[in-house]
Amino acid sequence: MTDPRVEKLAEVLVDYSIGVSPGDEVLIQGTALAAPLLQAILVRTLEAGGHPFSVVKLPGSDELLFRHANDDQLRHIPAPIRIAYETFDAVINVMSTDNTKALSNVPPSKMVLTSQAERPIFETITRRTAAGEFDWVLALYPTAAYAQDAEMGIAEYSDFVYGACLPSPDDPVGYWKEFSKRQGRIVDWLAGKRAIRVEGPDVDLTMRIDGRSFINCDGRRNMPDGEIFTGPVEESVEGRVRFSYPSTYQGRRIDGVELRFERGKVVEAHASRGEAFVREIIDTDEGARYVGEFAIGTNRGITRATGNTLFDEKIHGSFHMALGAGMPETGSQNRSAIHWDIVCDLKDGGQITVDGERIYENGAFLIDP
Repeated sequence: MTDPRVEKLAEVLVDYSIGVSPGDEVLIQGTALAAPLLQAILVRTLEAGGHPFSVVKLPGSDELLFRHANDDQLRHIPAPIRIAYETFDAVINVMSTDNTKALSNVPPSKMVLTSQAERPIFETITRRTAAGEFDWVLALYPTAAYAQDAEMGIAEYSDFVYGACLPSPDDPVGYWKEFSKRQGRIVDWLAGKRAIRVEGPDVDLTMRIDGRSFINCDGRRNMPDGEIFTGPVEESVEGRVRFSYPSTYQGRRIDGVELRFERGKVVEAHASRGEAFVREIIDTDEGARYVGEFAIGTNRGITRATGNTLFDEKIHGSFHMALGAGMPETGSQNRSAIHWDIVCDLKDGGQITVDGERIYENGAFLIDP
């Protein structure tokens, strides 16, 4: 029997996150493990009058690609995928895997090749999104692999996933609409501000945000959602941070990441686990050493790390930064083949000051716009 929450999640993704209209061409991506959700999304898209096109991978496909492909094959982007991102109205991408560690032993140089090859796709997405021509949302279907990373049973993990996405299961679309209004008032208050300082046991950072916009992450792009973010002025980030939570990037776990910035650029990078891989990441291209995103997590249903960035970056009482590409809608000028989110806890002694006014302390906003 299909979990009834699957159809509720499909409803949110199609009706709210994308807002599919009659005639919209919608790319639906995922692996066969997510078949119940992919099928529910397809049906809901049809009911909304859209034209769904499903691209479903077999589990293990990425591992086989990296094991057998030569460099030219790793750089190749199939024409149907390019065309879809250049011409379709939306994409719904569902994460689902049976092995989150399948790529752990892939040489970092191969990962860099695929990142560089995918850069034009990423730039197409950001350009079309900023122009209002394209909608996208990333979601997750609970699998045993994700549950193991979170150190939960599959039933417990499913409750965690749907609890973060559907806090009000009877009216999930209404919940996210109200969430959007509440969080939007904070974003409005931040408009026109000039400088941010983040302080805490593991962080002392300053950055400028003049001329930049904060974005209200309210379930339109990620599900679950719950953050506000901006792209800081590229050469303004100064200071140091030790990220509290483990990070997973390109299938590899990295622990204890420590970065030091001067004039916006990473000048020191360390990690207690995966340091060599960190150095590969930040040397991908010139933009990889600069910050494309600064964000504050606000999802009260997510209170702990589970090893999955889609959830961990939304942890209530945290902030995160992304090295690499920024989003044009924030005003960010940073361009890169990477976008690597890393999360830091602020619940124990953390504070955020904006233009000299303390607005956030110990994981909670002090302002009430």
